[in-house]
Parts: sequence; structure tokens; C-alpha cells
Amino acid sequence: MILLRAEALAFASGLLIVLSFPKFGHGAVAWVALAPLLIALAGAPGPAHGFRLGYITGAISSLGLVYWTATVVVQYGGLHLGLGIAVMVALCLALALFPSLFGLLVVAWIRALGPRGLLLSPLAWVASEILRGNTLCNFSWCLLGYSQQPFPGFIQIARYTAVYGVSFLLAGVSAALAYIALEKRAGPRWMVGLVTAAVAAGVWIHGEWLLGQRWPESGRVKVGLVQASILQDEKWDPDRAIENVRRHVELTRAAAAQGARLVAWPESAVPFSFDRVPDVAEELRALVRQLSIYLLFGNDDHEDPPGGPYRAWVAAKILTPQGELALRYHKIRLVPFGEYVPLQPVLTLGGRFTARLVRQVADFTPGDEYSVGGVDGHHVSTFICYEAIFPDLIRQFTARGAELLVNITNDAWYGYSSAPYQHLAMAAFRAVENEKYLVRAANTGITGVVDPRGRIVERTELFRPAILVREVAFVPGTTFYAQHGDVFAWACLTAAAAVTAATWKKRR
Repeated sequence: MILLRAEALAFASGLLIVLSFPKFGHGAVAWVALAPLLIALAGAPGPAHGFRLGYITGAISSLGLVYWTATVVVQYGGLHLGLGIAVMVALCLALALFPSLFGLLVVAWIRALGPRGLLLSPLAWVASEILRGNTLCNFSWCLLGYSQQPFPGFIQIARYTAVYGVSFLLAGVSAALAYIALEKRAGPRWMVGLVTAAVAAGVWIHGEWLLGQRWPESGRVKVGLVQASILQDEKWDPDRAIENVRRHVELTRAAAAQGARLVAWPESAVPFSFDRVPDVAEELRALVRQLSIYLLFGNDDHEDPPGGPYRAWVAAKILTPQGELALRYHKIRLVPFGEYVPLQPVLTLGGRFTARLVRQVADFTPGDEYSVGGVDGHHVSTFICYEAIFPDLIRQFTARGAELLVNITNDAWYGYSSAPYQHLAMAAFRAVENEKYLVRAANTGITGVVDPRGRIVERTELFRPAILVREVAFVPGTTFYAQHGDVFAWACLTAAAAVTAATWKKRR
């Protein structure tokens, strides 16, 4: 009966994590989301049971947050519904391994240190998150801290710690609540409660102070963001390719009429190799000359040298008002099972299903250069779609002098699911971490403008053609995070390893 109660608490934590994120939840829930799991872990008979409880939390939260992957692989990957659900479940079960590691560590610490082990649990949580983004899974979608994007006062610590510092704070509050619920002595309960409240208040006060400060500016530019809202079955229809480009052209003219100097089109707005279709290339060059604009657009690049291997890249380019190329960027972080297949030689041995999956997935080459382009003498960088969830990647552009960040994406894959809302919230953190304006052009939405404090100051609706024109600042300089990267998260991992080693030695 006690074990069933523990499993129910783990299930509750998984559900609370789901309810912390858009579009169905609210970020306030995240402050208590881990408390039920931690209470269950405090009563677990051993680390193996802690692993199991963490796995339950991880599986439920993953199912609730990335359920939309089934639709993507069925509708656009051509898989049978049953196989699509199997792919989604397999992903969720893999993601659940990281909360299960958290559960295992916390139980080991509690067994060695007593209830005080709960108070160290934020180290284990952040360790699990940094491992999730830097191991085979490589899928940092909806880390706990992202739930706080609607509360700008609490996310300003991301300029030092990235999203991981916010996750640490949330896990710390849940740990304090669990400790207070389990500790029988009034003195320690009060001490933990007061210290936790003081830390949270300090983070919020510092954040509110930063929100009142103005960021430096080296200039301003009026940006036009184009949302043509082209559905997936139309976007990749070769008979519609030229027509789709011209839909972007018409919206660009409307943006330029409102004074836009830099116009951004979404990912793959030009759904073929720009250099291989000279008529379209010349049409776009004529467009920028006529309107006197910079044009940033997504397309694909291809290379097929005689006797050499064929290669393709997901790309973005900037054309100057003179029609010259100011930036060429090749996407560095590709979408697994969408733009490349990890472990291809292994998967092709897995039977007809896995062989079919490998054949149907595009095989792009990752880029290797953090490109920075020029717009009216200022430095601009762009990143593409899924790359928005990798803080350590985006900071590289700032470290190389970027003063404005442009995110281009095609979220049509996700329909009206939670994914477009989740994706925007995660992208907004990159603005805070780098203290830069982030402007976002999304094919079907959500297109938006995020200020250097992570506030979404303007946005569009899903699946409606739109242009968004707004003046933004070029913001020079860097932040602690942009300069030093994930030192906080790796320090948490190191500390978690040290605590584990110390407790293991103590038990021996």
C-alpha cells in the first residue's frame, strides 16, 4: 500500500510538470511540481525504487509534453498510426531515464544523510537536465525552468546560469516543501522555509531591478517578420514552390511599405537550393534592390561534386540591398529522426520498420560555423528551428559579436498542439541569456519579438498569414553566460557526483 502511494505521488509530479507548461498549464504549478516525487523518494526502500519512481514521473511528464511527436511522424513521416505512437512512446521512455537518475541519486543521498539529502536534490535535477542535452538523447525540450517564461522577474538569472538556474530554483522550492512536510522538528522547518523564501525573493528582486534597467544600444532597425502560413502539404509540393516564394514576396512588399529595413522569412521559405534556380535568385536580388532592404530567408544548400559524396544542408542567407550575400549559415544542430538519423548503421539492422524509418528521413549534413552577418554595419546572426532549445549553441553567436538574434522556423509540423507555444517560450530564454533582441519568423506561427529581458512584446496567431513590423535595437556586448557557458550546470553535475561519491564512501 505504501509503495502504491509512492507511485501515485510520482505520477502526480509527472502530471504537475505537464501542467506547468503552455498551452494547457500555468508556470506557477512548477514551483510545487517536484514536491510529491521528493516525498515519495524520502520513503523509498532503496535507490532502485527511487529509479523506478523517477521513471514514472519522467514517463508521465514526457508523454504530456511531447505527445505531438506521434502526429508529426504519422502525418509527415508516412508511418502507420500504431508505429507513430510507438516512436513517440519510445522517445518518452528514453527521456524518462533522466528523472529516473534523479530519483536514484536522491534516495541514495537520503539514505546516507537523512532528510537533509532532500535539500541537495536541486543539484541532481540540474545534473539530469544538462546530461539530457549533452548525451545520446540530445533533446532539451521543456526543461523545468522554461515554464517560468511568463514571469520575467524570475528568469533574469538566466543571464548567468542559462535556464538551468531557473530549474535549480524551482527544484529547490519543491525540495524545501518536501523537507518541511517530512521534518518533525519545528526549528529546521522554519530555517529551511525562511532561507528558501529569502533566496527566491532575492532572485525576484534582482530580476525586477534588471527589468527596470535599460540595455545598451548601438543602433536600431525596423524588422519585418513574414508569416506566410503555408501548410506542409503545400510547402513541399514542387508544383507550388515558385508560387509559395511569391507569397512571401508579396508580404515582404507590405512589410517594406511599413518601413522594414530587415525582412526575415521562415525556415525553408525558399524550398530548394537558391543557387540552383537562377530565375528565383535574380527575382529576389531584384526585390531587395527595389525595396532597399536586407532579406533573410531559409533554404537548402546542396553540393554534388563529380566523384565526391552528395551533401545537403539546412541553410539561411541574408541578401543585402545591393543583392549581395551578407551571410550564409548552415544549421549546426539537426533534428534527430527529422533531418538525420542517429546510429544509422545500427538502425538499418533492426528490421523492416527501422530500415523504412532510415530511408524516409532526410539526411542533412550539420554545419560547423557560427556565422555572423552584417546589416547596416551591425552584426546579426540567425539560427534555425530546433536550435532554439540549445543555450550553449546560441551563446556562440553572441561571443562572436552578434547584436541581434533571428530565429527562423517552420512549426507547421506541430499543428495546433502545445509544441509551438513551448517552442516560443524556450526561444525567449535565449534573449535573456545573451541580452539581445530576438526576432522570430515562423511559417505558420508563432512569429514574435522578444526583448533582451525575455518578454514577448509582440506575437502572431497560429495559421494566419501575417506580417509583424517592429523597431528593435542592436544590443552590443555579452553576458556572463555568453562568455562562460554552462559553468553553473556543469558545476551542479560535478557537485552531484561528489555528493554521490561521499555518500557511497560513508555507507561503506
